[in-house]
Amino acid sequence: MDRSTQMKAMASAPRLKALRLLAEPDRHFGHQWSADAGEFGVCMTLIAEALGVAQPTASRHLDILKQAGFITTQRHMKWSYCKRNEAAIKDYLTWLSTEVLAQSDA
Repeated sequence: MDRSTQMKAMASAPRLKALRLLAEPDRHFGHQWSADAGEFGVCMTLIAEALGVAQPTASRHLDILKQAGFITTQRHMKWSYCKRNEAAIKDYLTWLSTEVLAQSDA
C-alpha cells in the first residue's frame, strides 16, 4: 500500500469526518432506504449531505479514501455505496504508530 496516499487521505478534515461517520453507519445513516447502511454501505449522496459539500466534492474525497484503501465502494442500481475497510485502517494506524515511535527513539 502506498503510505503517502494514505497520509494524504488522513490529512483532510472532511475525509476524517467521512471515516468517522462510516464507523457507525446505522447511527448516522439509518434513514437510508435503498440498502442496509451497516451491511451494504452508505450511498455517496448521503455522505455528501452529511459532509455539507456538493456531490462532486464528496466523490473526490471518497475517491482518495478508496485509493488509500480505507473504504470500498460498490454500485447497486444507479447508486454507489461506501463502506469502511477496517483492516486497512488498522494496518495504517499500526504502521503510523510504529513509525512515530521509531522516530522518537532515534
